[in-house]
Amino acid sequence: MQQRLPSLLDHPIAFAHRGGRAHAPENTLDAFALGLRLGATGLESDVWLTADGIPVLEHDGFVRRRFGKRPIGELRRSQLPSFIPALTELIDQCGTGYHLSLDLKDPNAGLAVLRVVREVAPELMARLWLCDPVWQNLLSLRAHLDGAKLVDSTRLVRIKEGPERRAATLASEGIHAVNMHYSDWNGGLVSLVHRFGLCAIAWDLQYEHVLRPVLRMGIDGVHSDWVDRMMESYRAELGAPML
Repeated sequence: MQQRLPSLLDHPIAFAHRGGRAHAPENTLDAFALGLRLGATGLESDVWLTADGIPVLEHDGFVRRRFGKRPIGELRRSQLPSFIPALTELIDQCGTGYHLSLDLKDPNAGLAVLRVVREVAPELMARLWLCDPVWQNLLSLRAHLDGAKLVDSTRLVRIKEGPERRAATLASEGIHAVNMHYSDWNGGLVSLVHRFGLCAIAWDLQYEHVLRPVLRMGIDGVHSDWVDRMMESYRAELGAPML
């Protein structure tokens, strides 16, 4: 069996992807609450801003109508279907005892999310992870973090300058983590980003035969639709999960 490598985090994070979309309709309050009940220590979603500046959690960014669809950014919060939750509603429903990873799908979403969390749940700031596929988009948030983390969400094939130079640049620019598909990671690459003080996070881990080897790489966070499988593998490799 592969020897487990050390993680940068004392307790790697088990993120319920879109609230654990294998168990309930994704990005709904029911899904988020169920993901936590199944043992996840983190929740993941995508965040958009409504026309009146409210951060809401939805993947595609559109509201489907009978004769088409409209972007969330063109609609006020009151015009959205009730199943699309606002960030404040997630916090009201689920509290703050978890990590929260949000993909910033609107160029103004980052500051809005930081403002909301700072106002309604400041204790969550240190467990807030803000992700963008263009890491440079995160730089304007650095002065407003109050403990929140910035994440480069990418793929290995997109890192044209090579992973070592990317890791060095991210560390020097105040980015905290790299999030890639599980197939991009190996133990050596996890150790490399750790050397620069960056967390290594993997997504799309749906099965035990994938989850357990990745957890043994020293990964700092995993994302899965199947929260029950994720937590069973987590306990087998790492013991009881903790924040």
